[in-house]
Amino acid sequence: MNNLFEGVLAFNGCDFKENRELFESIGRKQTPHTLFIGCSDSRIVPNLITKTMPGELFVIRNIANLIPPYRETDEYVSTTSAIEYAVQVLNVTNIVVCGHSNCGGCRLLLSDEDIKKTVPHTSRWMDLATNVKNKIVEAHIEDPIAREQATEQLNIVEQLSHLMTYPYIKERVESCTLNLLGWYYQIDTGDIYNYDIEKGQFVRIE
Repeated sequence: MNNLFEGVLAFNGCDFKENRELFESIGRKQTPHTLFIGCSDSRIVPNLITKTMPGELFVIRNIANLIPPYRETDEYVSTTSAIEYAVQVLNVTNIVVCGHSNCGGCRLLLSDEDIKKTVPHTSRWMDLATNVKNKIVEAHIEDPIAREQATEQLNIVEQLSHLMTYPYIKERVESCTLNLLGWYYQIDTGDIYNYDIEKGQFVRIE
């Protein structure tokens, strides 16, 4: 616990002072250019891998960077609400869906039922990637590492398609006022791959 308090003091004494003008300028408003939808995994740090400062990214994080298809509902919908706010109120011009290597959520997707029973809410959440599971099962990929990577990358593509079910997103994409990007982050190498729609594959950003 002490390391958390020490971190706060270090931030106050160093980072904040070095960027005081920035924090003062964003103290009463935010104008992020990008909605970053990533996994809750502790190894994924959006501002670190994009070298962005506070105020630039509006961030949504959940298990396996999933996006529920659009629907009108009276339920309390966290991810859907955050997407709506980022696009309709903050007018972001980019949406990045960022998946990553060694994703526990994607691994759970292909796990047996006994394992899923230990995390029922997480398992239910992963139903949003059922199409991904079905395609991977049909592909019969024997190598476990290749199957893992294929699942993680296919999941990114699937979530991009879910975004296009949001009427206000589809309208902005078609009018070229909003960009949708799918990224795959390889944790152990630091490489990030961008999904090329025309090629139908992930291409290393360089």
